[in-house]
Amino acid sequence: MTREDLKDKVREDLGLTKQEASEIVEGVIETIRQTLSNGEEIILSGFGKFAVREKKQRAGRNPKTGQEYEISPRRVVSFKPSKVFKDALNVK
Repeated sequence: MTREDLKDKVREDLGLTKQEASEIVEGVIETIRQTLSNGEEIILSGFGKFAVREKKQRAGRNPKTGQEYEISPRRVVSFKPSKVFKDALNVK
């Protein structure tokens, strides 16, 4: 699902105009982006938790050439699904 698909789904489900649905989706995405940039977690009950993790500097290797290099430290976003979400995915 793309951002545009999400906007269309919100528009259809809530009976909004395209502009209103776009503002809502963009607002939610921006809020998530800012919250994670500040190092805060986002917990959506029944869905999961987004958190920022610090990755340390480490050694890497180019698989094509075998040349080693250092991978710089960085922050990454991780997602841990809730038990409810995992159970819903695995319903048979």
